[in-house]
Amino acid sequence: MIWKLHNGGRLEPGEVVAPDERLGWGRTAGLGAQHVVAMFGATFVFPVLMGLNPQLAVMMSGVATLIFIFVTKHEVPSYLGSSAAFPGVATAIYASGGRPSDVSGALFVVGLTLFICGVIIHMAGARVIHRVLPPTVTGAVVMLIGFNLAPVVANTYWPVDQWTALITMIVVVVLSVGPRGFLSRIAIFLSLVFGYLLSWLEDLVLGPLTRTVDGVTTTANRVDWSGVRSADWFGLPPVTDLANWKFTMGSNGSANFAASNVVGFHLPSFHLAFILLALPVVIALIAENTGHVKAVSEMTGKNLDHQVGRAVAADGATSMLATLLGAGPTTTYSENIGVMAATRVYSTAAYVIAAVVAILFGFSPKFGAVISATPGGVLGGICVVLYGMIGLLGAKIWHENRVDFGNPVNLVPVAAGIIIGVGDVSLRFTDEFTLGGIALGTIVTVGVYHLARWLAPKALSDAAGGTNIILDTPGMYKDSTRAHNVRSERDA
Repeated sequence: MIWKLHNGGRLEPGEVVAPDERLGWGRTAGLGAQHVVAMFGATFVFPVLMGLNPQLAVMMSGVATLIFIFVTKHEVPSYLGSSAAFPGVATAIYASGGRPSDVSGALFVVGLTLFICGVIIHMAGARVIHRVLPPTVTGAVVMLIGFNLAPVVANTYWPVDQWTALITMIVVVVLSVGPRGFLSRIAIFLSLVFGYLLSWLEDLVLGPLTRTVDGVTTTANRVDWSGVRSADWFGLPPVTDLANWKFTMGSNGSANFAASNVVGFHLPSFHLAFILLALPVVIALIAENTGHVKAVSEMTGKNLDHQVGRAVAADGATSMLATLLGAGPTTTYSENIGVMAATRVYSTAAYVIAAVVAILFGFSPKFGAVISATPGGVLGGICVVLYGMIGLLGAKIWHENRVDFGNPVNLVPVAAGIIIGVGDVSLRFTDEFTLGGIALGTIVTVGVYHLARWLAPKALSDAAGGTNIILDTPGMYKDSTRAHNVRSERDA
């Protein structure tokens, strides 16, 4: 077996399950279900925003996750889902007259570039990343990635049904810290089931919700299974008929696609202008993947620097595969970091189960429709906890690496980058190309940090960046200049 059985399959309070361990298969399946829940919303939503097929994206996310876990030798528990870095790029390409094949072509080149960067990082060693992305920077990137998701909750999920969201959020907190044992580890999944049932009861007792958006009032049930009833049990995404494909821009700035022109399997086409539009995102993806590995390293207490290059290359390779078939590119999912932080179960076995379930969903529009019908208020209550936990992992990286924010070389670049990333600040270069949010925040954090180090006096420059502490063995921390014993991680 690939995984060792942890404590006879049992999980005692406070215990941590390592990536190469597993619980009993029943409990592992429950954890895998949580990872499916955590990734499903974004993996469905982002392809829709990009004009691509969500069913195909879910299927390819499962394939990508299996490849990633294999390439990283089961050391980096991660789920690879649809990337949030590309909807803006896709919209810009469509606004310039592009088609889904042009989007896929541009994003294929991004994946290829990411793959090449990963190979270079792997061959040159993780020290290259430490120089370019020290703890000050990686902590900031993890933080802005998590907190950048806050508007998704505030503007999309929470307003749909704020009281259901609030109750679900409280249930997440209660189940995470109240019960002992396994129940607390699957608090996210249980909270989703609870929220689903609560929303159904609210529809029966209180009636449907009434919302007013952009002056238009609509009435709808919290739980809408019309799509579930009409969906087939088995089936593949269609092959795209680009000859009849149409695109219009909605009044709210989102893309509208004719229902009769469903995008599915298609080959990419390559145009230099669209490729140049998408390439800057590579910088953010390298930092995002590095931050992800750093976050997993912090949680598992294991030095994973040797896996940074593999992780970046694997993400690039899976993005190439996904876009070659017409799905959106993939990325390591911060949502699932939140699940691991909540459960302290890092077993890659749970991710394998989640990946297999995702592939099966890709063959079944019916089951996919059930998950995608999760009420927005329920997602709001769950995500408000998960996304915040992701952001705070960045602070944990700073703490564990003793980043000194009394040093302006650390303070000023991070302050600027986080506000840009969290506030979704944008920088318009042309009418067709705008850089913002995570991408711009990452570029500012990395670029301005190194500019500050270059400009600062030597004493400040040498003291910046943190100590790159690596948890080597229990009770032992190491950095590049010294090693010393400590009694415990808490003491350190």
